[in-house]
Amino acid sequence: MIFDVFKAAAVLFLAVLIQFSFFDVYTPFGGTANLVLVTLIAISLLRGSIFGAFAGFCAGFLLDTANLGTLGFTSLLLTLAGFWTGRYGETTARDRFHAPYTSVAVITLLYGIGTLALDFFIGQPTPAGPYLSGLPATVLLNLILAWPVYGLARRLFPPADALDRVHEVRLLG
Repeated sequence: MIFDVFKAAAVLFLAVLIQFSFFDVYTPFGGTANLVLVTLIAISLLRGSIFGAFAGFCAGFLLDTANLGTLGFTSLLLTLAGFWTGRYGETTARDRFHAPYTSVAVITLLYGIGTLALDFFIGQPTPAGPYLSGLPATVLLNLILAWPVYGLARRLFPPADALDRVHEVRLLG
């Protein structure tokens, strides 16, 4: 379990670096892909709600610090995203094919709406029109990222039940 924490920290740190160096600059169709969010969703689906909330808080704190934005803004949103994605993975759909795609689509929409709502509550002037018009493109780009990111996360963080599974032995004769 402690090894998973170090792996998750390294993967999320790398995702933050790639996010700032490439994805924040590249905006096709008016939307930006959020590699950190997709990576967090993949890890949370595989490791659960508490692990996802902790990873979301740490990744959000790292994003807030690197972005020089309001400290705790992204931490709050990613903590909620990690917790609820992990909860979804624990209760229903960890082994289903559609789980990462459904999670990425829903959490990306909620993350975008939550960003606007939190900006409004803290009094930041944010125009909702341009942001909401780019939200479908952001969902599409995150869905495109979901397949390779979830595949990599599944190799790095195999489901705990797969590690503990006892394989049946058949005797010949």
